[in-house]
Amino acid sequence: MTEQVGEAVPASQRGSWSSFLKSIASFSGDLSSMTAPPFILSPVSLTEFPAYWCEHPELFAAIADAKGDEERALAVLRWFISTLKGQYTSRNESMGSEKKPLNPVLGELFYGQWPDKDGRGRTDLLVEQVSHHPPITAYMIENKSKGVKLVGHNAQKTSFSGGSIIVKQIGHAILTVNPPGAAAPTEFLITLPRLRIDGLWYGSPYIELTETSYIIGGGYVGTIEYKGKGYFSGKSHSFKAVMAPQPGKGGALREHVVEGTWHTTSKVVKGGLKGVGEVFHDVNGPKEEVTPIPGGEGGEMGDFETRKLWSLVAKGIREGDFEAASREKSKIENEQRQRRKDEAAAGTTWALKHFKPIASDPSYESLGKLAKIVPPTEDAYVFLDNWPAASAKA
Repeated sequence: MTEQVGEAVPASQRGSWSSFLKSIASFSGDLSSMTAPPFILSPVSLTEFPAYWCEHPELFAAIADAKGDEERALAVLRWFISTLKGQYTSRNESMGSEKKPLNPVLGELFYGQWPDKDGRGRTDLLVEQVSHHPPITAYMIENKSKGVKLVGHNAQKTSFSGGSIIVKQIGHAILTVNPPGAAAPTEFLITLPRLRIDGLWYGSPYIELTETSYIIGGGYVGTIEYKGKGYFSGKSHSFKAVMAPQPGKGGALREHVVEGTWHTTSKVVKGGLKGVGEVFHDVNGPKEEVTPIPGGEGGEMGDFETRKLWSLVAKGIREGDFEAASREKSKIENEQRQRRKDEAAAGTTWALKHFKPIASDPSYESLGKLAKIVPPTEDAYVFLDNWPAASAKA
């Protein structure tokens, strides 16, 4: 049977899907600025996506419990690989295909937390949309009782090539590990993989990771290579991670190699704390959803908190009322355009709440040299450590 264009698309939407495909095929700029058909939209803003970093908060917290550089570097790698399923395949499982997240507005906020299973602490999440053109999302994730903190930012540049959407992820994260009693904090630089979105022809998009990302710090240079079907394991979502001692750190530190599929399981093929064949990560089990919390005083979400801001749009998408979703989405976008015009007329700019831009990240520059990766050209963002609401809502 011949497969038709948009066969996974609702019949009433196939015309708009075909038009959308023609538009992206001829579009020469950044595709993120294009308006997607409502049925392919996610009811969730991109501002919530940093929560995927911590769907397994016990692995995030466990980084602080590691003994020595070798065990800690492997704990960081295990946590990172375990975040990829949520970040890049969870919509396929819950919504049937990859969906385009709602584009956040400047100043959009999301606050959340994950309680520790032992009840002794929790992991906090704070996200702020720090730029709209280009769209940049900054985030902070911290377990204070353990002494583990992640601060980063993410943006995307998208293009169309060979029938697929290519997404170059711009940004990085710095993981700081400073458990109680530590002599000094340890920093890890984490870079982001490139994405390829396939399945567009049939209206059922899915993500494949490509190329290489890095985890650098704690005496190790980690290289994670992503390949699809027909490479390492002959399966989609395959990866190979090599944790090599950084130059001058040999002797006490060994090389470790892990292979598998990042959306299911992987095994140690060289090194490892328990030897070759050890199961390294397994994300087939349950995950922990973030609990949204109000970021301000009074116990209610502010107008710029994402669940309140997009509530009517999300309702329309979930109920299949795409006309209502489109109408409410246009209201928000028009309000933002007017706000920018008013600011330009008054000679003012939007004041960020939790982050400050910096011209360069010294941690990236010092750690990135170890893998000879080119320093980023975009600004980085420093977290201002000004979220007292997190402590108040323990």
